[in-house]
Amino acid sequence: MIPLNKRILTVQTSKIRQFNDYTKEVGVDVILTLGEPDFHTPEEISKEAIYALQHHETKYGPTPGFLDVRKKICEYEKRVNDYDCTPNEVLVTHGSTEALTSALFTMLNEEDEVIVLNPTYPMYRQMVEFMGGRLVPIDISVTDFQVTKEQLEKAITPKTKAIILTSPNNPTGTVLNDQSYEILYQLVKDKPIFIICDDVYNQIIFENRKPGFVRYKDLKDRIIVCQSYSKSYAMPGWRCGYLIANEEFISHAVKIHQYMIVALNTFIQPAMIKALDFDSKDMVQSYKERRDYIYDRLIRMGLEVKKPEGAFYIFPSIKKFKMSSFEFCKKFAEEYKVAIIPGDCFEADDYIRISYCVDMDTIQTACDRLEKFIKALEEKE
Repeated sequence: MIPLNKRILTVQTSKIRQFNDYTKEVGVDVILTLGEPDFHTPEEISKEAIYALQHHETKYGPTPGFLDVRKKICEYEKRVNDYDCTPNEVLVTHGSTEALTSALFTMLNEEDEVIVLNPTYPMYRQMVEFMGGRLVPIDISVTDFQVTKEQLEKAITPKTKAIILTSPNNPTGTVLNDQSYEILYQLVKDKPIFIICDDVYNQIIFENRKPGFVRYKDLKDRIIVCQSYSKSYAMPGWRCGYLIANEEFISHAVKIHQYMIVALNTFIQPAMIKALDFDSKDMVQSYKERRDYIYDRLIRMGLEVKKPEGAFYIFPSIKKFKMSSFEFCKKFAEEYKVAIIPGDCFEADDYIRISYCVDMDTIQTACDRLEKFIKALEEKE
């Protein structure tokens, strides 16, 4: 066989999707795995794309995205996050995944280090290592899912190129507090380190929403924002998002973007404008109600769990059962026909991730079965 790229041979496919596929093989009928909103895309957003198709907006678009889309993104970021940017600092991307990939391709050299806060989204490790970088995890599960000065000081080295922040976090649903942000700011402000804000869940915060790291305006040239429409507007299949960075950075990131996808689908971009005026508060309220229900049920089951402050995941500890998260979730799927995700997928093997972006009946059924499963495990101890 002709040798392939050595790095691609080490890249793993998503463990989340692997396990999700496995549970289907064993015939589960209750699925709380993927972070896919159960809402349909709001009709007024879809109509914009339909109109664009009907009016033959199907030619090649400009590589960075249409100017009116980028202007709208700037207006939105100022209105929602008090974040100032110009259209030349915005790149319209194929979802936040491509935004993040383009950003990492643009900045990383061999052996550069990228810090993440564990538990963390598995894509980060795969992409960083594929590009020749090194992932440096900080285990914040031991510090109430907030970062400490001591942890960060230990992790930062002369090779540190970037820190990735995801708040609210996937898989925990926790939001970085003001103290964590201030620690991060004080330790990086005088160092040549990028801060990558993976902000895909930052509209789904249940109380006291504040701007994230973009609040530090003096570090604007080192802040990279990756955003998606998938979660906030129930648009996962649309695959649209954007990247914001300083103009020089974007001028190089657009090269990666151009050779990967040329440009985002033209008829989708008018819908992106419409979406940024959509108020998703009813979706957020629904997620909050589901959060409250599942949190209360897990507490009554005797599980140790932190109440999520955003997103639509909850991350209870299973450490007391003295079994791996894969073993726990596999047994639960096989015996009770419910699919949840092992914490090992997020480099946190003492936990399981439950997604509650499904209807309440499904959540209730899953909780009922989980309660029976836990009781059966406790009786064997």
